[in-house]
Amino acid sequence: MPNWNQLLEEMRQFVGVQDSIRRRHASELHQVTGRNVILYYSGWLQKRNVPDLSISDEDKNGFMTVIHELDDRDRGLDLVLHTPGGEVAATESLVDYLRLMFDGDIRAIVPQLAMSAGTMIACASKKIVMGKQSSLGPIDPQFEGIPAHGVVEEFENAKSEIIDNPSSVPVWQPIISKYPPAFIGECRKVIDWANEIAGEWLASGMFQNELRPQADPEQKSVVERKIKSIVRGLGDHALTKSHSRHLSASWCEKLGLKIDHLEDDQQLQDAVLSLHHACMLTFDTTPAIKLIENHKGTAFIKSMQAAAIMPAPAIVGQDIQDPNQ
Repeated sequence: MPNWNQLLEEMRQFVGVQDSIRRRHASELHQVTGRNVILYYSGWLQKRNVPDLSISDEDKNGFMTVIHELDDRDRGLDLVLHTPGGEVAATESLVDYLRLMFDGDIRAIVPQLAMSAGTMIACASKKIVMGKQSSLGPIDPQFEGIPAHGVVEEFENAKSEIIDNPSSVPVWQPIISKYPPAFIGECRKVIDWANEIAGEWLASGMFQNELRPQADPEQKSVVERKIKSIVRGLGDHALTKSHSRHLSASWCEKLGLKIDHLEDDQQLQDAVLSLHHACMLTFDTTPAIKLIENHKGTAFIKSMQAAAIMPAPAIVGQDIQDPNQ
């Protein structure tokens, strides 16, 4: 497996080869797994002050573009995820679409980070592949950029303290008044929404076999409790403490998620991490801020200038034309 420095040196030797190198590694991952591969990457770690880095409805256009080129959808999908999360509504719509396109046969591969709504996407898969360096994150939602759980907790604390000590009203009044009408109720609803769809996706995906109609009723009851425990473990702000908390593969496995460890398959690990490094170097060395790309080289790339659909370039080692000419 080429390391970070080797890939960077390879990119420096050729003009405009980031796409070619990245796509070569995506093709190699497909050859290892025999499954369709789509990478869904955000450059939020490299370009923190740039908008449009989170999951949004616009991403559906990218997935439509790259899925259109995939004829063997019955082979299932390996979705390689690196995202900070995003809108619950957009995430729900995207998961519904991917499940329809691949008949629910989705495996999430998380080389480094799939946070918040990215974790929800991973929970909609049959299994999650993670390495020792990989992390998921809490699924407690943000509402209008504010942690919904934090708002509800603050309101409940204020209510409790005011009941116990009415003289505290002047202290809490300016804090609570900063929220517009119905804001706290909307926060409660978005929390319930995120938890409900995460639970539904776990039941219809990762734990579908254990919940099939002919399954033992007692076993089904155990699995249903496990799903509730997973959703609570991922979604309860009182347990996770911070929306940005990084949850390791071992932590997620203990919680009850079905985790395949990347280190158990050296060939798969090499292919996944090479692709991951190529994606991260693309963000480091180009204006790209988001990548949606399949193993055939069809890509929907959003940059700081514009979004573009790009075909596969020549393979590294051949004569490569400067894309700026």
